[in-house]
Amino acid sequence: MTTIRSLLVANRGEIARRVFRTAGALGIRTVAVFSDPDADAPHVRDADVAVPLGGSTSTETYLDLEKVLDAARRSGADAIHPGYGFLSENAEFAMACSEAGVLFVGPAPDSMTEMGLKDRAKEIARKAGVPVLPDAVIEGDDETSWRQAGDQVGYPLLVKATAGGGGKGMRRVDRPTDLVDAIRGARREAGSSFGNTTVFCERYLAVARHIEIQVFGDAHGNAIHLGERECSVQRRHQKVLEEAPSPAVDADLRERMGATAVSLVRELAYLGAGTVEYLLDDRTGEFYFLEMNTRLQVEHPVTEEVTGLDLVRLQLDVAQGKPLGFTQRDVHRRGHALEVRLYAEDTTRGFLPTPGPLYRYSHPDLPGIRFEDGVAAPGEISAYYDPMLAKVVAHGDTRTEAAMKLATALDATQVHGTITNRESLAALLRDPDFLAGETHTDFLDRHPDLLRPPHTIPDVVHLAAAVAVGAARRRVAAPVAIRVEPGFRLIPGRPLTSATWTAADGHEIAIGYSLGAASGDAALTLEVDGERHELRLRGLGTDEVRVRFAGLEHHCTVVEYADGSVWVNSPGTQTSWRQEPRLPDPDAVATGGGPVAPMSGTVVHVGVEPGDVVEAGQTLVVLEAMKMEHPALAAGAGVVDAVLVEVGQYVEAKTTLVTVVPREDS
Repeated sequence: MTTIRSLLVANRGEIARRVFRTAGALGIRTVAVFSDPDADAPHVRDADVAVPLGGSTSTETYLDLEKVLDAARRSGADAIHPGYGFLSENAEFAMACSEAGVLFVGPAPDSMTEMGLKDRAKEIARKAGVPVLPDAVIEGDDETSWRQAGDQVGYPLLVKATAGGGGKGMRRVDRPTDLVDAIRGARREAGSSFGNTTVFCERYLAVARHIEIQVFGDAHGNAIHLGERECSVQRRHQKVLEEAPSPAVDADLRERMGATAVSLVRELAYLGAGTVEYLLDDRTGEFYFLEMNTRLQVEHPVTEEVTGLDLVRLQLDVAQGKPLGFTQRDVHRRGHALEVRLYAEDTTRGFLPTPGPLYRYSHPDLPGIRFEDGVAAPGEISAYYDPMLAKVVAHGDTRTEAAMKLATALDATQVHGTITNRESLAALLRDPDFLAGETHTDFLDRHPDLLRPPHTIPDVVHLAAAVAVGAARRRVAAPVAIRVEPGFRLIPGRPLTSATWTAADGHEIAIGYSLGAASGDAALTLEVDGERHELRLRGLGTDEVRVRFAGLEHHCTVVEYADGSVWVNSPGTQTSWRQEPRLPDPDAVATGGGPVAPMSGTVVHVGVEPGDVVEAGQTLVVLEAMKMEHPALAAGAGVVDAVLVEVGQYVEAKTTLVTVVPREDS
């Protein structure tokens, strides 16, 4: 058997921290690698030693196997754990580790080759008698053959990258006219994320459940499964919520699916952790093989919670040649576990990633709750990588109990500096259809209201807290005015002080206010867009206040940052605001005439040139950020006057990309 003494994790974020935690508990020295944007990231601080890779993009850093192997040599690491994503399913990397005398914590390269490419994996599954969906590999650049392949598979279909996972390089196509653009976009994204541009088409099941079986194999011929996880709640074909067990899988179906998954493990003589994924039609009980992920999954904590097993430790054990140490009969499940992925994204704008500053990140310490954090504040959420901030996991005796625990934990989590999906996740967990187990892959499509959940506290309450605490701060900072009430004037009456505030969605709100006192208990008159409200304040200070409105009292905390943003929290609700200056900035110049970059990113496609006639909604430029592509669309019809960017260029958010002028004949 081999003994791991020093372990390098060829990854970043929460998965690197997760592996470090188990390795450290086993007395194994830990080594981190990091890109330039990740120089101050938490995973770097967690490791015993860290090695800079140099560069910013995934291709320049975490996907560069030579750099990673050089880091192992320089740090003295005798083993590499790949985490998930990046090089985790790269057979060439696993082989290079072996040739370099470094233990790869994962399956053999042959297994990765066989199952790491989805089209090849489906061939093996088909030979083994596992039902699969119709598919066709896209080869060459002949668009006619692409269309023939699409017709053969049938619509709707998915264009999918053969390598990697996580929804990258995947496009849904409902009409033949959209196929060519979908293949081109999927190829670009797959090449950027996985270094492999091969894609294939697969029949799309609109109503199904995504069920996966966690499997393990060791070098002694043992193979087991640890039950199923359901991962049906997704956006952009990326999982948002995972749970174990599935509310749709009974003991008989679990045994059938598990037996199929274990048979693949035995066929491959598979070593380590793997996941066999299926689509399940729960009306008929029929299931179809999708792929086998030859790595640890993002959602592995829910399996750990219900089985009591440390899957990372099992990976390290079997990689060193140890037997699993238990059989299928020894696997028992207890209660229910749920995991949600906390993303820096705007659910109201098509899940647009929201990179930028991270001023505050805090969460509660509650029984049955587990936070897998990938970030820490103060910090920066990079546009170069996936926008996931953390995974939040809850375990309970029942599914409903776990869901309520998890929603409560999200309510108490504070993230300042960027927009997240926190409130959307909490609303999802409390949704009656979700609690009834009615989860299919189109769940969010059928529940669009969950993407824009109403605040549990009226906005006027948080706006009042922001205004009142701001006034309290200003009074403390101006001691000469200590005896003067806010808004005091040497004229009769109490006219309202006017101001303009901007909400997080960019909506400007004209307000007027009159505050009776700048500390302690006070009355506040607040006029919002012409509607007047009378509120009572208790305990007004420089960072908190209790606001009484409509017969209810709400405790609000208020934090203002150097950029002028004001963040207000109360149980279950978080809002951000900005008071606009009374006089406009004379240097501010409005940009217009064409689309602007929705976020910072790299230009990967320019679809127009000067003189082109464009229509409303036409894609003009495509940006890549956070490992996803984001099209910039024409707001209206017109003629391209100038293209201001080129492929490969990195642009900041709100940069004008193309200028479009009206057509002369319009």
